[in-house]
Amino acid sequence: MRYNEAMAGRIPQQFIDELMSRTDIVELINEFVPLKKAGREFTACCPFHEEKTPSFTVSPAKQFFHCFGCGAHGTALGFLMDYEHVEFIDALQELAERANMPMPADSFPVHDQRQDSPTLYPLLEEAAAWFHQQLHHHPKAPSAIDYLKQRALTGETAAAFEIGFAPPGWDNLLRTLGKNREQINLLREAGLIIEKEQGKHYDRFRNRIIFPIRDMRGRVVGFGGRALGDTPPKYLNSPETPVFHKGLELYGLYQARKAVRKLERIVIVEGYMDVVSLAQHGIGYTVATMGTATTQEHLRRLFRIVPEIVFCFDGDRAGREAAVRAMEIAIPEIRGGHQISFLFLPEGEDPDSQIQQEGRKGFETRIAKSVTLSTFFFDHLMTQTDISTIEGRARLVELARPHLLRMRPGVLREMMVARLRELSRLETVKLGADNRKATHGKAIGKKQLFTGNRAKNTPSPLRLMIALLLQYPGLAPLAENPRRFRKIGGAGANLLTEMLELLQANPELNAGAILERWRDRSEGHYLAKLAQWKPPFDDRTGLEAEFKGALRRLEQRIEELRTEELLVKADTEALSQEEKEELQRLLKGHKQ
Repeated sequence: MRYNEAMAGRIPQQFIDELMSRTDIVELINEFVPLKKAGREFTACCPFHEEKTPSFTVSPAKQFFHCFGCGAHGTALGFLMDYEHVEFIDALQELAERANMPMPADSFPVHDQRQDSPTLYPLLEEAAAWFHQQLHHHPKAPSAIDYLKQRALTGETAAAFEIGFAPPGWDNLLRTLGKNREQINLLREAGLIIEKEQGKHYDRFRNRIIFPIRDMRGRVVGFGGRALGDTPPKYLNSPETPVFHKGLELYGLYQARKAVRKLERIVIVEGYMDVVSLAQHGIGYTVATMGTATTQEHLRRLFRIVPEIVFCFDGDRAGREAAVRAMEIAIPEIRGGHQISFLFLPEGEDPDSQIQQEGRKGFETRIAKSVTLSTFFFDHLMTQTDISTIEGRARLVELARPHLLRMRPGVLREMMVARLRELSRLETVKLGADNRKATHGKAIGKKQLFTGNRAKNTPSPLRLMIALLLQYPGLAPLAENPRRFRKIGGAGANLLTEMLELLQANPELNAGAILERWRDRSEGHYLAKLAQWKPPFDDRTGLEAEFKGALRRLEQRIEELRTEELLVKADTEALSQEEKEELQRLLKGHKQ
């Protein structure tokens, strides 16, 4: 889950501020990437793209990193999210553990209440080890081993995925791990046992092949079980628990990140055995959903790791219908640099059977020939209308319009609109109002914040003051009462006012903490750009002089606006004595 307003309400801002002040970004990044001192900063070869000459810099003063090669940048939190491919809350939790700061009790979303997890994770790990042990030692294990052999799985693959066996019987796991009432309650909470009448319990997984499900951090969060007999359902998953949510987790993602040093694409399949079989044949970049359709959260998580996602479906009608649903889910999530495609297998085949027949090379040839989202999108719509007629082409436009409106504005959407124009034979296609709204007030515009005298290559006073505050937050008290800057109007003035009020009330904040305050707000992108700026001076005296100069220019602008306001008023009505005196002072000041 991305950090958002709802989560911000659950995690006290004071906690995030203190965590950022306790975290040394140089110390953190140096654990992953060896840094070398270079003046006031540190440098290294960028961990986010291949390069021979270091262009990755880390600023201890700003608590900010930036790569001049690929553009990657951010705070300590951002580095963990990008480097370890984890969500905001996981990165926050990792930094908190490093700083020896307990997470606040209400830190997690309602559907992700991980404050209960410290007791569940060890129990789930113990259960996974027990299931795996049963595969090797239980008297009924040969039936499970025979099944795995029939599916052509090797012992090495079974070990790599920690495949286990839930023996027949109602209470094997319960008797082993449910030693007392507290443990029984935890087993029930973890979804491993089911409560029946009179408070009695029985094992959820019985006579099944067991697939442990690990989250992005490698912790067991749930299980999938494949029936060995005729007992329905064929596949049984853990229920929703405080640590397991089907709409978030993907089976095999943890193993894929371990197996492939630098993932470039992920293939999404439907079953556990498909993931395991493909990995055994060398395609270790496969994941499966947990018996549910792919969700937007799944895609957001994957796009943080790879630029390309391939959906793999059976080639029958059900597979096509599943592909349409996946396409509709994916459309709002795809953006510049992302690619989604669809691989349809021959009818009657699944990924496991297909790779058994043709091996890695043949299967990867199919992946390379998969159908792009844009092609599938228009092919699907054209099955619903006849574009050889005017009416059919008009219907095509109406069918496509709502989907294209859900796409993020950008090159891909423009190109798909261009393709729609070709197919409909229209010179222009108007999508209508874009219903994608900014989540935090009005979006800040580049021109509003970054305007200045381009001919002289000088920034606007607003931009300069904001940039200088990121360099040295201790300058904020020099501005005294910030609210007067709102009179200038515009998003830049509002941002400056808000930053000054924040820093005057919290003088201990560093640039990293400031950037985290605006992480998911529209202004955050521009603040990150300003944080990359290097002033031509690096001493407090020079910074302060520049700040005071910009401050004077803004105050002059406020006086000019007030003068205009009083002159306009004087044309329509009489000014009060106080207003007349104020206008005289302002006009006198302009002449000097």
